[in-house]
Amino acid sequence: MNRPYIFCHMMTSLDGKIIGSYMDTPEGEAAGKAFYNIAFGSNPHYQHQGWLSGRVTTDDNFTFYKQPALDEDAPPVPEGDFVALPNAPMYYVSVDPSGKLGWESSQLTYEDTTAHVLEVLTEKAGNAYKAFLLKLGISYIIAGKDALDYALAMAKLKSLFGIQSLMLGGGGVLNWSFIQAGMCDELSVLIAAAADGSSETPTLFEARSGLAAESPVGFTLKSAEVKEGGSVWLRYTVNK
Repeated sequence: MNRPYIFCHMMTSLDGKIIGSYMDTPEGEAAGKAFYNIAFGSNPHYQHQGWLSGRVTTDDNFTFYKQPALDEDAPPVPEGDFVALPNAPMYYVSVDPSGKLGWESSQLTYEDTTAHVLEVLTEKAGNAYKAFLLKLGISYIIAGKDALDYALAMAKLKSLFGIQSLMLGGGGVLNWSFIQAGMCDELSVLIAAAADGSSETPTLFEARSGLAAESPVGFTLKSAEVKEGGSVWLRYTVNK
C-alpha cells in the first residue's frame, strides 16, 4: 500500500460531539485519559509514527489562532517539499492548504508526547509562508494545486518521512473527507458517558460542500470495550 495505514481515533460525547463542555465533567475527564492512553500512553494500543489534524483543530489545540510572522520580501524558497527531520519518532501532521497557521516552534508537546511539526500545503500556500516554515525548521509537503490531493499527501508521508501508521484526529470535516476519499482503514471512537446537548459544536463526521459528499458509509464492528468512567471504546473497519 502506497500510503500509511490510517486509523481515525476520536473521543465523542454520547451525542457525538468531539469538543464541548461535556469534556469537563468527571466522566468526560475519565474518558479523555482513556483516549490518550489508547494512542499515546506508556503502553499504547496503536504503534503509529504520526497523527494528523486539520487547520481549525490545530488552531484550537496548539497555535491558538496566532498570525504567522511572514516576510513578504523573503527570497524564493527551493521548489518542492522540505524535509527538516526525517524519521522522527513522532510527527504532528497539520493539513493547512493555504498556509495560515501561526507556528512558533518546529516541535509541540501534547501531554507527555513530543512531536515534530509537519505541514501539508497545496500550491495555494505562498512563498512567504513557506519561508516562514523553513526559518522555524518545520517540514512541509506540497500536495495538490487548489485542493488537497489526499493520495499524493499520504504517499509523501510514507516515502519521505517513513510514516507506516497514521492517526487521523479531526476535525469532523477532515475525518469525513478521508472516509469519503477511501483513505481511512479503521475507526476508533471513545464515547464518554457524558453529553452537553450543544448544537454549536462539531460532530465526529461532517460533510462540507466542495470537500466531501454526503454518501453514506457502513462500518464493521471489530471490538467493544468498557473503559474508565463508564466510557466505551469501539473499533470498526471501514466498509469500502
